[in-house]
This record gives sequence, structure tokens and C-alpha cells, in this order.
Amino acid sequence: MMTEHDSLLGGYRVVDLTDEKGHLCGKVLGDFGADVIKVEKPGGDSSRNIGPFYKDIPHPEKSLFWFSTNTSKRGITLNIETVYGREILKRLVETADLVVESFQPGYMDDLGLGYSELKKAKPGIIMTSITPFGQTGPYSRYQSTDLVGCAMGGLTRLLGDLGRPPVRMSCDPQAYFHAGLQGALGSVVAHYHRELTGEGQHVDVSMQEAVTLALMHAVEISEIMKVNVIGMGQFFISVRPPPQSLLLTRVIIPCKDGYVYFIFGGGGFGGLVQSSRAMVEWANEEGMLMEFKDSDFSQWDQSTITQEENDQRSAIVGDFLKTKTKAELYEQAVKRGIMLAPCNTIEDTIMNAQLEARGFWEKVEHPELGETITYPGAPLKIKETPWRIQRRAPLIGEHNEEVFVEELGFSKEEMAVLKASGVV
Repeated sequence: MMTEHDSLLGGYRVVDLTDEKGHLCGKVLGDFGADVIKVEKPGGDSSRNIGPFYKDIPHPEKSLFWFSTNTSKRGITLNIETVYGREILKRLVETADLVVESFQPGYMDDLGLGYSELKKAKPGIIMTSITPFGQTGPYSRYQSTDLVGCAMGGLTRLLGDLGRPPVRMSCDPQAYFHAGLQGALGSVVAHYHRELTGEGQHVDVSMQEAVTLALMHAVEISEIMKVNVIGMGQFFISVRPPPQSLLLTRVIIPCKDGYVYFIFGGGGFGGLVQSSRAMVEWANEEGMLMEFKDSDFSQWDQSTITQEENDQRSAIVGDFLKTKTKAELYEQAVKRGIMLAPCNTIEDTIMNAQLEARGFWEKVEHPELGETITYPGAPLKIKETPWRIQRRAPLIGEHNEEVFVEELGFSKEEMAVLKASGVV
């Protein structure tokens, strides 16, 4: 367990009212040392029913999604739609520095728990709201799933193969996670501002905007070159001025036991010229790619080559790569300076020597399961105030007595009444 002196956010408290759209925000803050109190409705948050489940046993205490997005949090139950529940939440907010929520815009205001009211209970409080489309605008009251967020943000159209319909990225909630990360970033920036000025503020996070931000140069290409980039799949698309059309270069290429990422080309890219030449030299040693033995890759002009010529080059290189495994290709890439990387499977990633050497993986104990589970660990290294998982995700109401009785001063008799009346 971290103390307030050996973590970035130690000594600060976060009240987490999010559902699956914002769970990651509280996790990040908690992993950096904040005391995050996850508030669930009595009976547990609905996101506990999101699979897959531990050992394929559907159960609200065995959701792997819940496990992964709620580490480093303490858990309480509280019905904030009741009068007593709202009063208790305000008392909890008085002890906190940040509130994170992901309800529909206007919901917290309707309950008398909006930012304007909470700052009366705790001047300087920071409230971070994570919603599909933000607090304002014509879409602000629209509801959304992660898939809708990815689609409306423009991500799904950039994914998938050319000539085929858009696809989502795996089954993992990309829009939720982008929004959660931006929520954590906005929270700590607002926190820093308050440390300088004493002023709290309302942080408004739009899931759609968070996704669109991740599109990077696709927006600029559309604005400057008037090209609407669509699903590239296994190809890199070179945007060329008229009269030339787009040039497609295959970069995800099959090998003996999977796929690798490799660009074969040249022109004005010095690193690419050197890489392609090194690949040809290696293949020539084995009697392959002889077509390119004396090629001057620096003279390859991507602006004039035809698509047919480019496809022929890719096919010839692909024949050589199919004779090698990912490990063989990567070993020679490092040795010879070839710009190539294996497309790792999850098993490859878990076994990766670099991640192991960096201590990336975290072992988290689950006493209720009688097991220790491996989690992805620190996304960055800060020597003096390290990131770490403080505890596994909470069970339903696991810390009710700890928070309500020991910290807020409720008696056990009062807790019994609150539980019987459906408040906790």
C-alpha cells in the first residue's frame, strides 16, 4: 500500500460514480496513489455483468472487465436517488478532492448533486464528467455504447480492410478507454490548477472527442489534401497529389508462423532505403530477391510508381518472408537494421523479454478466489513516486463499514437502518 509521501496522488481522495464509460479514469488515479472510493448502487454496478468471467462463471464478483478497470479502489454501496443517499454522498464529497461521474448530462443536477451544488459542500472540489458527447451541443443528451462512440468519433471507418465495411477494434471498449484516459488527464490538470489557485472546476469529457483526437493525421489529410482516409487494413496508404491515385503498400505480411510489419520501399526516406537494402542483402545470401540485387532504393519514386508495380514488389518480398518465422525475422532485423516488427499475439506479449525485464506485469492477490492473477502494470516509470496497483477491484460493498462507520462516523445501528431502507 502506498502512502501519501511515495505516490503522485497520495493523500487525495476521489469519489468515483462512473459506470463502464469512466471506470478507467478512477483506476488511473488510484494506481497513482489516490484513495478512490467506488460508489455502486446497492446490489452492485451493472458493469459487473460484463464478460468474460473468471473461469467462465457468470457472476458479478467474477467479471474480468470489472477486475481490470477497478483496481486500486475501495468499494461502497449507496443509492444516491434517495434523500438520505444524497445527503451521505455530500458528506463523502466533503472529505474528497475530486468527483468522477458518467451519468447523462443533467442527471446529477436533477438530484441536487451537480457541480454547482457540490462545490457548496466542498469549495474547490473538482468534478469530472465523462459522457458520450459532452455536456453541451445537439447530441449531449444522446445515449451511446462504446461501438457508437468509436463510430461517431471516426475510428471504425479507419479500421478494417479496403473495400469492406468498417469494423471495431476487437471487443475491447476503445471509446470508453480513450474517454477514461482523457478524464484522468483532465482531472490531474484541474487538480494542479487548484493547487496553484485554490479554484476547483468542472471537467467536461466527451467520448466522441476523445476518439477523434486519437485519429491523429487522418483529420489533417482530409483538411489539406481533401482525401477521406478509410479502412487501410493490411496496407499503408500513400496520399499522392493528382493526377496520381492513392498508392497501397502492403505492410502486414504473412510469415512462416504469423505476421510481421514491414515496409519495402525507398525514395527520400533514408531509413527505409537502408532497411530495404539490408533485407535484400539477407535474402540474396539465400538466393532470393535476386530481382533487387543491384537496385538503387534511393531512386525509387513512390509518387510515380504504378499500383501494379508496387504489388509485384510486395509479392516477391512476401515469398521470402514466408520462409522465416517471426523470431527469425526479428532477430535478423535487429542484427541488420531492418525496419520490421513481429505482430505479437497475446501469448507473445505475455512472454516478451522486454516487458519482463521492465517489470511490467503485476501480480495481484484475489483472496476470495484463492488465486493470484497477473495484470498489465505500470505504463510509465517514475522512480520516486512509482505507479502500482494498490489492491484488487472491490467486492460489492466491501468497504461499507470502513468508510461509513470508521470514517464518516455512522453507528452500526444507523447502518442497519440504512441497509434495511435500501440506502446502502
